[in-house]
Amino acid sequence: MLYKTIKILSFIVCILPRTLRRVTGNGLGQLCWLMIPKKRKTMAIHNVTQGLNVSVSQAETIVRLSTVRFGRMFLEVLAFPRIKKEINQQIYFDGKDYLTEALAHGRGAVVATSHSGNWELLGAALALNGFPMIAVAQKQTNAEMDRFINDYRTLVGMHVTYKTGVREMVKMLSAGKVIGMLMDQDAGRDGVFVDFFQRQASAPKGPAFLARMKNAPIVPTFITENTDGTHTVLIQKPIWVGQTEDKEHDILVATQQLTKIIEQHIISHPQEWFWLHNRWKSRPQEN
Repeated sequence: MLYKTIKILSFIVCILPRTLRRVTGNGLGQLCWLMIPKKRKTMAIHNVTQGLNVSVSQAETIVRLSTVRFGRMFLEVLAFPRIKKEINQQIYFDGKDYLTEALAHGRGAVVATSHSGNWELLGAALALNGFPMIAVAQKQTNAEMDRFINDYRTLVGMHVTYKTGVREMVKMLSAGKVIGMLMDQDAGRDGVFVDFFQRQASAPKGPAFLARMKNAPIVPTFITENTDGTHTVLIQKPIWVGQTEDKEHDILVATQQLTKIIEQHIISHPQEWFWLHNRWKSRPQEN
């Protein structure tokens, strides 16, 4: 029932002009902001004040805008059938050649990104521009929602694999595909501790681990929303994971480097990052 309901909503959203879709998305986002527990808001505001060295009022504005944008993001995903037809009127690229050149090595590539901007739209934009994207997904607890989001990822040209499908990722990387991986959430005991906004945070090893295994480039890539509702994909120079005898050290160094790149992007676009996530939940002494 949920799947059919969302598909109907998607049909309606696809009919809306982009301006009206944005206004509706903002309203939905404002409603979401009102529903966020006070404890979660306080945690996020505290993290902003510490990380960005801004006042509490500035931090609250950043967290609110970061939350409200989810309304627009959700409607953009619902609008994928329409966006697919006009992708290059809504998405611009800066640095596309970096990814093209990375793939020219014939080893595939890992696109390392973060929960900043509309990361679902980022994958769609890359896939619809000819890059062989593999979306590494977290299985949703609701089976119908999981089916919907994966159907729409497939609709825009992405192949979907779950985080548990490491063998498939390795196989796809060997075949020259692009493995898209989010690497800015708490990884708990499975992660490696790196410096992130002057505090230790557990980061996932996956991007560096995969890239080192196949000696493939990692391409830091982000998406940011423009004031007119269009988006720009920002692709940076590839990095390469060390190939020394100390595998864990190589992975740590590369993960720290990527985390620093993510940090710099967040500093440039603070209102677009997912501050409500408890990024510093895990601590080194607990690992």
